[in-house]
Amino acid sequence: MNKEQQELLGDAYKNYFHKTPSIATGLTQEEFINKIKTDDEFAKNCGLKIEEKALNAQERLEWVKTNVSNVEVGGFVNNDEYMHKWIETLSDNIPTKLITITYNDKTIESYE
Repeated sequence: MNKEQQELLGDAYKNYFHKTPSIATGLTQEEFINKIKTDDEFAKNCGLKIEEKALNAQERLEWVKTNVSNVEVGGFVNNDEYMHKWIETLSDNIPTKLITITYNDKTIESYE
């Protein structure tokens, strides 16, 4: 997650922590984030949404087209396995997932 997303999560956690009646019933920030990811009702009550989506080959290819210079992209057959392998030859830094965080009507996306 990028810095801006971490700050947004920090704000949501602080808000949660202040609403929790005692430290004994509160969650650590890591536990809070994991609960948001796995408990839709809890996330809804906190007004926070964290979505992690694996990128398919076409989405990764689009990312390459936008973010990697000096790369010729064209003529791919619709073969996800081949595209993933080709993308991996470019760099280890091509993202494989999209993380979207929404809190207080603010949405931040980042790639990992």
